[in-house]
Amino acid sequence: MRKKLSAVLSALIVICTVFSATFIPADAANYKNKVKVASKSALLINLDTGQTVYEKAADKKRYPASTTKIMTYIIVAEHVNNFKRTEVLIKQSVLDKLNGTGSSLANVGAHVGKKMSVLDLLYSMMVPSGNDAAMVLADFVGGGSIDKFVSMMNKKAKQLGCKNTHFANPDGLHDPQHYTTAYDLAKMTQYALTLPEFSKITNTTTYSIDGDSYPLVTTNYLIDANRGGNYYYQYAKGIKTGTTDEAGHCLVTIGSADGYSYLGVFLKSPYNSDPTKDVYGTMIDAKELFRWSLTQLELKQVASSETPMREEKLNLAWGKNSVQLVPEKNINAIVPKTFKESDISVETNVPESIDAPVKKGDIVGKAIVYYKGSEVKSKTKLAEVNLVSSETVERSGILYIISVIQNVVTSRWFLAVVAIIVVLLIAYIIISSILKRRNRKRRRTIRRYRNF
Repeated sequence: MRKKLSAVLSALIVICTVFSATFIPADAANYKNKVKVASKSALLINLDTGQTVYEKAADKKRYPASTTKIMTYIIVAEHVNNFKRTEVLIKQSVLDKLNGTGSSLANVGAHVGKKMSVLDLLYSMMVPSGNDAAMVLADFVGGGSIDKFVSMMNKKAKQLGCKNTHFANPDGLHDPQHYTTAYDLAKMTQYALTLPEFSKITNTTTYSIDGDSYPLVTTNYLIDANRGGNYYYQYAKGIKTGTTDEAGHCLVTIGSADGYSYLGVFLKSPYNSDPTKDVYGTMIDAKELFRWSLTQLELKQVASSETPMREEKLNLAWGKNSVQLVPEKNINAIVPKTFKESDISVETNVPESIDAPVKKGDIVGKAIVYYKGSEVKSKTKLAEVNLVSSETVERSGILYIISVIQNVVTSRWFLAVVAIIVVLLIAYIIISSILKRRNRKRRRTIRRYRNF
């Protein structure tokens, strides 16, 4: 049977993602918490603002295992218009490529020689993490070439701004040249959340395909109330798990409650091939970080467009020598609930002074807002905003004329002309003096001559 995802929740996630998919600040707040994160790389992003609130080695290259299938989904979704009506012939030759790999399978092999819809194959790939479904989809979209499909994956990764990602296959089987980072995987996921059916499919716990004797079951215990046990977390939604010996446990998921949504990416949590001893550290990490972020953090206004951030020196205005600069817009950020105004510091980048006239709203410079509360080790960047004039100030005609005159008489070319004139004048005086002396000497000589 199919487990339907709430349409309202899906819409909210997509709307949040549309506004934040391209905004992942380089500076992470990385607020302190008491969670002992087992994953070697971890990232927690607020989907409503795009703000990173926690990160651990999020830019370090890791093997992604089956979280790779998020990108596989992206490529398929961009090249297939109708998931349900588009059917794919299941070829044994494609499935044979997985022989000896120990791949997780979704019973696609039972449909060899028949056709399956792209929708069923997407469920088969994302719910039980079927490598067989991933390979069939890659072969179909790649026009019979899985290598071509992988090239499409790498091209899309670059388009999404993933600078430390390279794919070698569509399923996530280990390859030294198959890697990504938590930051890059977050970018892919945020984009995928805007695509048709992605939220619904990735949050499905069981799915039945016509002709199969048993349903597909999710590998994500975090969202499975029936089989998840202590890993289950009622506020978790999707998205994808992954495990290989080299990658360890990997997980991408969302935690949503009380109007807040957080995207969590967890890579390389310890993995034990003995299922009786194995622990899903990624799911524990996600559960604890979601609980912390959803209860201890909140969205607050940290700067107002009505509150001046700086007083700027103003020239050429009669009776007014300064103007207040305010943020171009209100600044909201995710901060600890213990937030105080004193936790905020501001650094401005503006000229030494500005000249009138200036209109209200004119951009004068920029300001960077930092959080420096006890919840962070050092001040961290929350936002960067334009600083604008808080009022309109006209220019004084008299002061402007005086300023023009001052600028003229102090300008380099004016001083150069004056210097040239002075030099010429001195030269004229010297030459005149020399000529006068010569004339006097000549007259004396003439007088002596006449006396003879």
